[in-house]
Amino acid sequence: MFTPVHTSLGALLLFQGSSGLLVHNGAVFGISSLISSSVFNPGRENVPIVAGLVSSILPVYLLAPSLLPNYPAAPDSLASAAATAGVGFLLGWGTKNGRGCTSGHMLCGLSRLSPRSLIATTIFFTTALITANIGSLIPSCGSTPCYTPVYPSSTETIFIAGSVLLSAITNFIIVPQLPRSKQSRTVYSFLAGLQFGLGLLISGMADSAKVLQFFAFPTDLSRFDPSLALVIVFGIGPSLLTYLSRQPGQVPEKDKLATKPTLAERWRVPTATVADIDWRFVAGALAFGVAWGLRGVCPGPALLRAVCQPTWGLITMSGYLLGNLF
Repeated sequence: MFTPVHTSLGALLLFQGSSGLLVHNGAVFGISSLISSSVFNPGRENVPIVAGLVSSILPVYLLAPSLLPNYPAAPDSLASAAATAGVGFLLGWGTKNGRGCTSGHMLCGLSRLSPRSLIATTIFFTTALITANIGSLIPSCGSTPCYTPVYPSSTETIFIAGSVLLSAITNFIIVPQLPRSKQSRTVYSFLAGLQFGLGLLISGMADSAKVLQFFAFPTDLSRFDPSLALVIVFGIGPSLLTYLSRQPGQVPEKDKLATKPTLAERWRVPTATVADIDWRFVAGALAFGVAWGLRGVCPGPALLRAVCQPTWGLITMSGYLLGNLF
């Protein structure tokens, strides 16, 4: 169902987590690379973010469990397990070779006005849209059209509003007072992951059915849930304004007047351009789009679901990591 309040405020948490990591730590919030690097090359730059992302489930479970998605049943046969592992492999191979997913390319890349991310997003979004519709994979909302709005309960409203407020206080008041150090960056990495994970859960990005219903436009309006369009307005929009105001990496580092991240000495933003696009990049974006359209999950939401549904998670994330090796 259409959740304008949930998604708008959840998108603000996505913005605060991703833009906060850029402004304070000087890094881009690319979930796909963070997950794989935390396994194959763990360190301060990735493990705390992934830990924060996973930890976001706990406060939701304890204080507003109705915000947790109702996931489809885990695989119960060899055939369904193989299919699930295959989708995980496509996610891993696709995001590795396409150099990102919905977080790195769509949320962070588009807000940095990256032509390369625009191309990747266009490819994987279009592919997912076609895949979901051709495969008739879009769930219905019963007798009620999916575009019918629903609003948070009083408990959900308090939790969501409190999360957004605490996140804003952390990002704009507390963190700027911290010393520029490795310890500060590590602490904020965890907090950024926590904020982003809450954003995924509250906005509905972690709900595979809700994502697939967004792909119903324009073929079946009764199944169309427009909620995730609000991520563009309240997630990408503020991130774009933040990028334009800070211009990270645009001023030569040797310039003493150049702005620096709050907690780091330098910016670590992607430098690849359209000229660096090759067949693997295109094929990777296509593969990720197919996986996204088949199951409605991308790496961040897949990790959250893996914690909530361990059997599904073991199969999917094993396939994901295997795909990252190729």
